[in-house]
Amino acid sequence: MAKAGGLRSEFKEFIMRGNVIDLAVGVIIGGAFQAIVSSLVNDIIMPVITLATKGMKFTDWFIALDGKDYATLEEAVEAGASTLNYGTFISAIINFFIMALVIFFIVKAINKASAKVKKPAEEVEEAPTTKVCPFCKSEIALDATKCPHCTSDIPEEAE
Repeated sequence: MAKAGGLRSEFKEFIMRGNVIDLAVGVIIGGAFQAIVSSLVNDIIMPVITLATKGMKFTDWFIALDGKDYATLEEAVEAGASTLNYGTFISAIINFFIMALVIFFIVKAINKASAKVKKPAEEVEEAPTTKVCPFCKSEIALDATKCPHCTSDIPEEAE
């Protein structure tokens, strides 16, 4: 029984993490967003493409695998023919590219907005790691006691 309680508390801890909740919200919003993009493709872009192709609908681009010819996909389905629906596949590819393009523009806008809001990072000046030899003016290690270039002994106060 102790294992069940431990498993239950582990699961509760896992679910209550912020990133799991964020992921769940992202998936839900993504699903709703997919419906919007699908509508954009199917109801706005595809009719324009259909008009440009003189009335040819992508959904009517298919191959009947029974060897017969059908005027539309609906006719093939009614006849019980198996079909290879490459027009629907092309539509899905267009849908994907539009979704990717929209997400790109959204992320670009978010990054631009966050760059305006974000305070510029203060540059922290790093401690020097080198100094100049007072004799030959070559750059040497900060803790050097002898210059490797001119072999002079470096006084401790030299910078």
